[in-house]
Amino acid sequence: MLTSVQEVMGMAMMTIVSPVAMLFAQAEAKPEPTVATASVTLTAAQPATQSVEIIPQSRDVQALGTDILERVRSFNGTSGIAVHSIDGGWETGWQTARLFPQQSVSKLWVSLAVMDQYDRNELDLRKRVTLDRDDLTLWSSATRASILRGGYTRTLDQLMYDALVSSDNHANDRLLREVGGPEAIREMIERKGLGDIRFGEGERLMQARIAGLDWHPSLSLGNNFSAARSRLPASQRAAAFERYLDDPYDGASPLAIVRALAKLERGELLSPASTAKLLTTMGMAKTGRLRIKSSLKPGWTWIHKTGTGQNYRGRVGGLNDIGILSAPDGSSYAIAVMTIPNSTDGSAQELMRDIGSMVIAHHERYERSDYTL
Repeated sequence: MLTSVQEVMGMAMMTIVSPVAMLFAQAEAKPEPTVATASVTLTAAQPATQSVEIIPQSRDVQALGTDILERVRSFNGTSGIAVHSIDGGWETGWQTARLFPQQSVSKLWVSLAVMDQYDRNELDLRKRVTLDRDDLTLWSSATRASILRGGYTRTLDQLMYDALVSSDNHANDRLLREVGGPEAIREMIERKGLGDIRFGEGERLMQARIAGLDWHPSLSLGNNFSAARSRLPASQRAAAFERYLDDPYDGASPLAIVRALAKLERGELLSPASTAKLLTTMGMAKTGRLRIKSSLKPGWTWIHKTGTGQNYRGRVGGLNDIGILSAPDGSSYAIAVMTIPNSTDGSAQELMRDIGSMVIAHHERYERSDYTL
């Protein structure tokens, strides 16, 4: 349980301890062409030395925080929410410092490492690789079928597209190998100062561990993983699932994620062209259409990455949506909604839609510049 306003806001520079803040303290498709790096420009890039300045909460931001608090009280599960105004600098949310399972949200950090190495001339996005049986992981059945038919040849650029747009596990794990494995991702996260973001051991080992299994390549074939998981004693599977939720191997705080997204949007993590390429590719994501994306009003955009974990007896080990919400007037908000729902009844998606609607309503009432559609 968070015990102070500073903990809830991730040690942000706060000069106002409001009643609201005190309450917080208590309370698979065919791949399409990739985005060419040289063809995209980014007009909002800033020098890499720019730092994050957190603005004390105004009354209207406090009101948004109150709305978020009231909404999460009715959610059947555990949630963490962070909203960071990229233009205004303020932050609000709920359980922003708690570590939540990321699941496929972590694909963003792999792609960030890919583009970082590209910027440093350590990796060629045009390199062609062929995925074979040694690259098989879990799920993403369309790619698995292509691999089993004799190999799946893609450029690294195309694999990044597959990983971000279709959340392809085989593509992501191959990219992870190309950049140097989990340690390379952890090093990048630390070097870029991204905060409380963990990175696991890759899809195969982590998903097997969550299920209470030891990984074997045969688990990647057919329905073998689900069958092996179903044969486990209930006590063994429950214990493994709870260990993961209690201390997620890929855990990240909502606050760290929105601050990382803000840095990315401001051009502090990559070159201008690579920043634009990564954000544009995220904007093509085909996953999560019933999450924050479904709250959009005309003229608004949502570039994002989703994550969905394993389901054990109706409880989901991570159901998330993180990204950048942009208004027609150009204002942007980094948002992370991370949940552990107790049911698969769609309540987590409904929570995400409501958070998106709240941020849009806040902007249109208090912060919008005059614009026409």
